[in-house]
Order: sequence, then structure tokens, then C-alpha cells
Amino acid sequence: MANYDVIIIGGGPGGYVCAIRCAQLGLKTACVEGRGALGGTCLNVGCIPSKALLHASHSYHEAHTNFEKMGLMGGKPKVDLTKMMEYKQSVIDGNTSGIEFLFKKNKVDYIQGWGKITGKGEVTVGKDKHTAKNIVIATGSEPSSLSGVEVDEKVVVSSTGALALTKIPKRMVVIGAGVIGLEMGSVYARLGTEVTVVEYLDHITPGMDAELAKTLLRSLKKQGLKFVLGAAVSGVKATKTKATVSYKLIKKDTEASLEADIVLLATGRNPFTQGLGLAEIGVEMEPRGQVKTKNWQTNVDGIYAIGDVITGPMLAHKAEDEGLAVAETIAGQAGHVNYDVIPGVIYTTPEVASVGLTEEMLKEQGRSYKVGKFTFMGNARAKAVFAGEGFVKILADKDTDRILGCHLIGPFAGELIHEVCVAMEFGASAEDLARTCHAHPTFSEAMREAALACGDGAIHS
Repeated sequence: MANYDVIIIGGGPGGYVCAIRCAQLGLKTACVEGRGALGGTCLNVGCIPSKALLHASHSYHEAHTNFEKMGLMGGKPKVDLTKMMEYKQSVIDGNTSGIEFLFKKNKVDYIQGWGKITGKGEVTVGKDKHTAKNIVIATGSEPSSLSGVEVDEKVVVSSTGALALTKIPKRMVVIGAGVIGLEMGSVYARLGTEVTVVEYLDHITPGMDAELAKTLLRSLKKQGLKFVLGAAVSGVKATKTKATVSYKLIKKDTEASLEADIVLLATGRNPFTQGLGLAEIGVEMEPRGQVKTKNWQTNVDGIYAIGDVITGPMLAHKAEDEGLAVAETIAGQAGHVNYDVIPGVIYTTPEVASVGLTEEMLKEQGRSYKVGKFTFMGNARAKAVFAGEGFVKILADKDTDRILGCHLIGPFAGELIHEVCVAMEFGASAEDLARTCHAHPTFSEAMREAALACGDGAIHS
């Protein structure tokens, strides 16, 4: 038996960040992980491998569409999916081994195995019991299921299976038009797959600024992705090599079906709490399966929870922020997370990024606001690299000019959004951003132009 100040169950972005910060703050810390590799879903079968495949497929697409325009002549590359998957795995391995190094550097004990809370301040891993003054649940999430759809990870796959296909399918049906479905659909569409996305709602990317969602939909359609919106999937029948997706068009009340080589079920994720012993020790749960918390503390003294397993957006960076905050709270400091400034990114091409309130939210609140908008067609750097599609939209309070949100679609949107995140964290106005000098020529000039548009007007539009 080993005794600790803190035991974190789960080695994903929330868990490993929490463990490192706890150790840095002088707490004797252990992290329990049963996957066999640190990094959780994000590094192993989520964020990182999907970005590797997005990068590879985007490079392939660029070689076929834009290289000759720039005078780069020669034979066009072909896809070796086996080598592409090896590249993806090398990226995963480099990141996960890096976390093990950080654990050793910060003197965090890495306990391999599935952890269960078996008593007050007690975590059992296999046959070994460990005690801790504080326990942090950071077990993340798993792909959600859908009635009538059985995932076999061969023909009907989750995001995990989609990241490990052995050949490029001729036809793929993606069930769900959220982030995961659109990103993975984009990967295979670029590689030559006929991709059809089936979505229950009449629009894609639920919760996104409506103007942004419509622009992304148009862009993806131009890239060859097909969409069936307002469709309820009733079932999937699969053989060893094919599948039939049956659905009902809600408004028309008609039945239809699609044939595919691969079906990707991408209807979201659910908190992973099985086998933790939460019911036995009396931890309260939310109606939708999340662990109930207040300032990350559960109703059981000394037990905390963070990340996908509690309410809020299922984002790695949200979990990381909560991991830092919980570590600081346990150490007697003032842990803090600003939930109003958590950006979201979709890594399609063009990229999409948002932070803060949308126009729909502001209208619902009855709040007076102004809009500053600038298209990337007015940005010299974007046009030079065939990335003039999209726009930046900044929303500011009509009276105070304080930035309330930002929504953009275009080149490097996932990087550009953080300029506004920092501004919002410090309560900046649109004018503050507009008066900040931006290097030329850069994509970030579009951010400044949108901020100028909140005032007297943009210069280059």
C-alpha cells in the first residue's frame, strides 16, 4: 500500500495535467491509468491522431489542387494508407512517451491499471490498495451509442475505428454532423472517398454561430461531401464488407437508405464512469450521467472530478484548465476557470473557431450588440496561399464596446482565436484590439480589421 496526498484516476489531458501541477505544488501524487499509455482519448484515439490524418490528407489535397498553380510541377503523389497510419502512430507514441518523461521529471508515480474507489481515501488498482487525502476523477468519455446501430469497429466504426482503417473506403456514411464527424469525413473525402453525412438536426455543428455553420456547410459541399439533414437514423444493417443505413426524413415523413463500405457513428460522447465504485461510496450524479460537482468537488469529502466526466463542453483544454484549478485548490490556492472564455475549434479546411457568445445567444438575452466583420478575401496573406475563403466576426457590447464573442472560419482559425481569448480574459474592448499593431502580411490582420469594423470601419473592405 502506498500513501499519497492526491491520486488522480485517469491519465488524459485533465488527469495528467492535474498530476503534474499537484507535484509541482509539493503534493505527493500518483496517476492511475488503465489504457497502457498516458494521454487518454485525446492523445491516443482522438485529438492528436485525427490532426495527424487531417494534416496528411490536407497535404495530399494541396499537392493535387494548388501545387501546379504555384509552379510546383511533377507527378502527383499517391496514398499509401499503411504508411500514413504509421506516421499517425509515430505522432501518438512521441506524445505519450513525452508525458511519461514529464511524470518522471516531476516525480509523479504512474500506476498502470484500472482504478476503483473502494473506500474513503482509498483507490484499488488490481490487488493493490493505495490511500490518498484527495482523489480526482478524470476518466473522460467514450463514444455514445445509437439505438439500432451496433459498432463492430470493422464496417460500423466509432471515431476510434475510423482512425485505424486499413484501406480507403469507396463510400462512407457519417452519422452525426458534429466536430468528430466533419473532421473524419473530411479526411476520407480528401483521400477519394464518397462521404455522406446524415444529421438529425436541420443544420450542422449544433450550438455554433448560425452564420458560421452555414458557411462551413457550403464549403464542405464544395469539397464534395454530401449532407442529409433533418434525418433520423433508424438502423444499420451490416455484412462483413458493406452496410445499409436506414433513416427517416423528419419533415417529409419518408423512409430512405444509403449503402456504404464504412459507417462512422459520430453522435457524441458520454462520460466514462463504469467500474469506479461511485454508487457504492455515494457520489451524486447528474441526470445525464455526469458526476455532480460544485467547484469540482463532489458531495463526498475529498473526492473531486474534472473534464468530460462533469458538465460542460467535452474539450481537452477545458479539462486541462480544470486539472490546474483542482490542483491549486487542493494545495490551498484559489483555483479558477473562466468558462466564458473557452474556445472551440473544428480542424476542417477551412478551420473554424469560436469563443464567447453567439449572435443567437445575444438575441435570446435581449442584449444590444454590434458586429464587426471582415472577409479573408481582403487579407493579402490569405489570398497568396489560396485561403481567401471565410471571415472573422467579432461581437461587442453596443454601449461599452467590450468584446463578447468571436467567430471565424478561415486559415489557421484555431490559432487566431486566441488573440480574442486573451483580450476577453482581460475585459478588452474591440477598440483595444483595433488599436493594437499587427504585423503585415499576416492572417491575424483579419482580426484587427474585424475589430476596426466594430467602430468606424475596416480599412481593406
